[in-house]
Amino acid sequence: MSEVKISAEPRTEFGKGGARRTRRAGLVPAVLYGHGEKPQHVALPAREFAAAIRKGGINQIFTIDIAGNDAATLALPKAIQRDPIKDTFEHVDLLIVKRGEKIQVDIQVTLTGEAAKNTLIVHESNTVSVVAEALHLPSELEASIEGLEAGSHVTAGDVKLPKGVELAVDADTVLAVINAAQSNEEAPSEDEAAAEGVAAE
Repeated sequence: MSEVKISAEPRTEFGKGGARRTRRAGLVPAVLYGHGEKPQHVALPAREFAAAIRKGGINQIFTIDIAGNDAATLALPKAIQRDPIKDTFEHVDLLIVKRGEKIQVDIQVTLTGEAAKNTLIVHESNTVSVVAEALHLPSELEASIEGLEAGSHVTAGDVKLPKGVELAVDADTVLAVINAAQSNEEAPSEDEAAAEGVAAE
């Protein structure tokens, strides 16, 4: 995953009022920290930041050019606060990373293939924690469920890992379970279900 260059402005207003004014100006309040550096309060262009996250996901690496600073800073979103109604970004915590540094992140896992007939896939987790070089984070990982029978499990150890990426969790960590699908014959009718409900009462 390549880094996205983005500009930032130093932020001097704090508190709810300052944050609201920042957002009204089309910016996202953010704090940049890590590697023993003093936290920097900055504001990011909301539209550019949102576009980068939509394309690269939560693990998108940014090259942040802060006005007044001589050198750009590499950073990874560590926590993002969203407004669930407006679907906008309220605040971002950015963790400073260095080139060549290995970091631990959670990566989305996609299940590929088709399990055996009459089975149901139950997801225990859609992500897996891995350790990888900061500028070579995979956008997603895959694990195959092709032909798996009921009673099978998909574990972290089944995930295909690119070169340089290591699991940060136990290989036996369960990501999905293959269950037997309930057939129509096994499913209770509406009358039976209602009767069971009355009996339970």
